[in-house]
Amino acid sequence: MKVFAVLILAIASASAGILPQVQPVHPKDRVVAPSIEGRITNGRNAAENQFPYQVGLSFSSSDGGWWCGGSIIANNWVLTAAHCTSGASSATIYYGATVRTSPKFTHTVASKDFVQHANYLSLTVRNDISLIKTPAVTFSAAVNKIALPAIASSYSTYVGQTAVASGWGLTSDTATAVAKDLQYTDLTVISNAECLKSFSSLIVTSRVICVATPNSVSTCQGDSGGPLALDGTLIGITSFGSPDGCEVGAPAAFTRVTSYLDWIKTNSGVSA
Repeated sequence: MKVFAVLILAIASASAGILPQVQPVHPKDRVVAPSIEGRITNGRNAAENQFPYQVGLSFSSSDGGWWCGGSIIANNWVLTAAHCTSGASSATIYYGATVRTSPKFTHTVASKDFVQHANYLSLTVRNDISLIKTPAVTFSAAVNKIALPAIASSYSTYVGQTAVASGWGLTSDTATAVAKDLQYTDLTVISNAECLKSFSSLIVTSRVICVATPNSVSTCQGDSGGPLALDGTLIGITSFGSPDGCEVGAPAAFTRVTSYLDWIKTNSGVSA
């Protein structure tokens, strides 16, 4: 899996270190060259019901459509990225799918059911988080929620821990379509200090969590908004990566869920 979406930072500054060495790009927006290649490097096909909290999100707008991921956090709420809901008029939610086009069922909701963070700022990828209100669903082995981190006075940075990302995103930088089968991969969390070697401090804030992407394993186009999970708990939402590609070895970044627990509870009533 890899991360897709081209986000250009048009920030004029002469100060060294303000502009990122690598500009961020959402997995949703990456532009790729045609290719027949289609296998995730070192990724794995998910087993049936392995990620019951994972949903696929097919967004529509007057300008076209796009694919993202999301996480079920309650029987009537899905959590995703703001850059996924931004500009969309509706979303079809695919529940319980392992094969992307064969969900257990779907629901389509309008943009009035989106709760996009009021302070989302695409330029610096701030507050890249949205909620989607859904019809109530019945939980099963194939469809279930993922736990949010428990509210605490302080949190682990998760540095050095291995989390799992999942999604139907592009399986290579040259792939031309999102994956048929749900993919997943293990990714090790790195410090924000390490992440700052690739991205600006305007982008890598305390509300961002980064992972290393060795051996060309990362999130990519189509994975946006999807989960980064640790021991059955949602710790990240796929947000951005390098515009140079998903396989170049640059860090992949996620919205840090622990930074938004109050926002989630205020807007949905959902808590750990």
